[in-house]
Amino acid sequence: MKKEKISIPMTTLDFYKYEIDGIIYYEFDATECSPPEPMVNTLNALRMIKNENERLVGYFFHEPVPLYAKIADSFVHEAKELENGDYKITFKKT
Repeated sequence: MKKEKISIPMTTLDFYKYEIDGIIYYEFDATECSPPEPMVNTLNALRMIKNENERLVGYFFHEPVPLYAKIADSFVHEAKELENGDYKITFKKT
């Protein structure tokens, strides 16, 4: 899998794009960030997700529960706690 670094307006983190089985993923790592940077980057990146064939994948140092309420009308998420205690959250448009 080849990851391509991309630029997303109004974000401060590195974002990468890749494709698996026809699904396009946009990925970022916010594990080293302090609030509100993870939420701001996530909200701005979610604007890119236009259909069911796109996902946003974020890595967080904790589960971003306050974020879920802000996006509940437009996105669903899948949270997975990793072995190191970080969280991998995959967002999908509803």
